[in-house]
Amino acid sequence: MSEQRVHAFADDALGEHDAVALADLVRTGGAGPRELVAAAVARAARIDAALAPVAHDHHDRPRISREGIGGPLWGVPTYLKDNVDLRGVPTGMGSAAFRARPARRNARFADQFLSTGLAVLGKTRLPEFGLNASTEFAAAEPVRNPWEPGHSAGASSGGSAALVAAGVVPIAHANDGGGSIRIPAACCGLVGLKPTRGRLVGNAQGGKLPIDLVTDGVLTRSVRDTAAFYAAAELHHRNPKLPPIGHVEGPGERRLRIGLVVDSPIAETDEQTRRAVEETAGRLEAMGHRVEPMTLPFGEEFSRDFISYWGYIAWAIAVSGPLMLDPGFRVGRLDGLTTGLRRHFRSEYRRLPGVLRRLRRAEEVYAGIFREHDAVLSPVLAHTAPPLGHLSPNVPYEELIERLLRYVAFTPVNNVTGGPAIALPTAATPAGLPVGVHLSAAHGQERLLLELAYALEADRPWRRIQD
Repeated sequence: MSEQRVHAFADDALGEHDAVALADLVRTGGAGPRELVAAAVARAARIDAALAPVAHDHHDRPRISREGIGGPLWGVPTYLKDNVDLRGVPTGMGSAAFRARPARRNARFADQFLSTGLAVLGKTRLPEFGLNASTEFAAAEPVRNPWEPGHSAGASSGGSAALVAAGVVPIAHANDGGGSIRIPAACCGLVGLKPTRGRLVGNAQGGKLPIDLVTDGVLTRSVRDTAAFYAAAELHHRNPKLPPIGHVEGPGERRLRIGLVVDSPIAETDEQTRRAVEETAGRLEAMGHRVEPMTLPFGEEFSRDFISYWGYIAWAIAVSGPLMLDPGFRVGRLDGLTTGLRRHFRSEYRRLPGVLRRLRRAEEVYAGIFREHDAVLSPVLAHTAPPLGHLSPNVPYEELIERLLRYVAFTPVNNVTGGPAIALPTAATPAGLPVGVHLSAAHGQERLLLELAYALEADRPWRRIQD
């Protein structure tokens, strides 16, 4: 185990509690919201220089909502990712290309997030516009992994992941357009559920795209915190087109047919990740589930199309920046990844109609998987969290995009198709870096994923950084 671990756990009001336990303390008078906020602020100060996870803080003025007072997670401190508007706070989106101004109003998701009772203390860092799989910058300090500060915390919700893993708060906002809830969960030893498209209120950025890739959610240290958040969020808004999740409180009883995927069609999985997935498969079989090998029906063409669409997003940001973000938006200050993706799209923009047609068809292919299986087990990532610098936006674009393809080889399928998936911290490398596994299910089946997650957590509790 690395001796460089960074965490803020202490004998204070937060203790080692998860969000559900803290909300229970507030409800029963064992602690007050102000005590919890004060403890979280002190913890943030202890790890900020080492991990650099916070984009903006308003520690002296925690944001709560009237709807959230007395809610299921009332009084629990948290942070919002810096690509969602919170009234009066700048939304910088991780970019140096424009000057962020205070938002005039809350995004719809910010209202849903606050409705649960959470108290927002600030905003967390993300790579430029959330396009990278590591929270690194062209000319600023990266967000560091609490388990090993020389390694990536993942992205794009890397700032949130670092805060939760280090014990500053038990739960933090994340969103996912290509794996950005699940990737940092895998890197930092957390639980990260990407819900079905449409499960929560629409994301402002994703809703403007031809194919909405982006879903919001949270990063937590316990399955019950993730389950509690979604149950609370449904009190504010529930999509009638999807079956309700409800409050999931433990493993399910049904024995399932689970597909097993170890390698992606575009990348070979490293030995440590492969071992984590195969060990998890064995544990699921020991619980009575039927696990059988399968091949993902998404290959090189899907990956090329996803990169083309990612390039379209970068191009659209550059074109709309002066109108949507800041009249002084400077395209020349975009980082190397955003610039490279934009140029990639411009070189092949005629492919866009075909790309959109094929990506839209992928949802039918995904649905077909779950006519044969109840869930699919796979890696989150093709290899473990890389050292900082490996995915830096300063790496030449062609080299960086190849590295990203060989790393993020599993998660984008669920963004394109809209299906739910959860990352779970079931293993670790010999050096102590977390290794995550990935469970996917049919649209609307978050409850099934949470029940499987509860079973795995009960069978072998997640490692704790403070141990």
